[in-house]
Amino acid sequence: MGAQHQPRRLAIGAGGDAERALFARESSALAKPRHASAVPLKLIKVAALPDEQATCDARCAAPPLPMKSPMNLLKRNNVEVLGDRGPVLLYAHGFGCNREMWNHILPAFAETHRQVVFDYVGSGNSDRTAFDPLRYANLTGYARDVLDVCDALGLTEDVTFVGHSVSCSIGMLASIQRPALFNRLILIGPSPSFLNDPPAYLGGFEPEDLEGLLTLLDQNYMGWAQYLAPVVAGASGGDAVAGTLNESFCSTDPAVARVFARATFFADNRADLHRVPVPSLLLQHRKDSLAPLGVGEYMHAQMPQSTLRVLDVEGHCAHLSNPALVIEAMQQYLAPAAAV
Repeated sequence: MGAQHQPRRLAIGAGGDAERALFARESSALAKPRHASAVPLKLIKVAALPDEQATCDARCAAPPLPMKSPMNLLKRNNVEVLGDRGPVLLYAHGFGCNREMWNHILPAFAETHRQVVFDYVGSGNSDRTAFDPLRYANLTGYARDVLDVCDALGLTEDVTFVGHSVSCSIGMLASIQRPALFNRLILIGPSPSFLNDPPAYLGGFEPEDLEGLLTLLDQNYMGWAQYLAPVVAGASGGDAVAGTLNESFCSTDPAVARVFARATFFADNRADLHRVPVPSLLLQHRKDSLAPLGVGEYMHAQMPQSTLRVLDVEGHCAHLSNPALVIEAMQQYLAPAAAV
């Protein structure tokens, strides 16, 4: 791969660092109590969470939640299988989202692939009562969901995992734990860590930026959703995508969102990049407030079997804002396998 890439900080829109500072100031301001006597909810301490840099084998070894049958498990994760022939595409949504986010992508592969969509426990129309804050306090709990879904469907090999945002890291963890199950990963807007660790890595945010965002979530959940949705949608998504995201965020139980948010934004899976055992397509957005372009370049340098493709998109969810670009990239990447 040549010399190790040293990622650079890229501007967000026209604002760059100034816009990041505004992000931190606005989220902190929105989170302030309305009355002086109001007491903010206590944040979960990062140190209390399991070590994200422990080996993946150990982290994924926790037993799955008890389920009486595969049918119960499929209901738990609101699983749907579309089509009955062809290679399997397994789609995993990002934080605060649900399986409906893939609706613009699914029709393009209806004639060529068997497609699986699902919700993580606590998201979408999954079984909320199955949510365990300890299991889902880090990303390995969500990786376990991916493996549970595959087991319930009897999938043992040749699965192509398609993940967005934090699900990119979740898919990597699942592939490391079960390498024979997957034949490739397609990762949209990936980031192994949202936190800056200069000079070697710039994930985009300082800890205080993200703590401010989580404080807002604790104290003003609707305000948090309304603030974050347009940031994630970006200019390419506009009001339509921002509205879709805001609706999805607001439909998520705040107690679940709080746990998933901390697991998402404070995860660090950089040490797992070189361990990903299968070819991976990295679809990075050209201007992304949550995952700067330099993050994709860093991942590409650390993942020997990766292919990096930059989409001309401003935002964090091209599968919603520019689905045609995602479909084209996926079809080109999958074409050699389909031809065999």
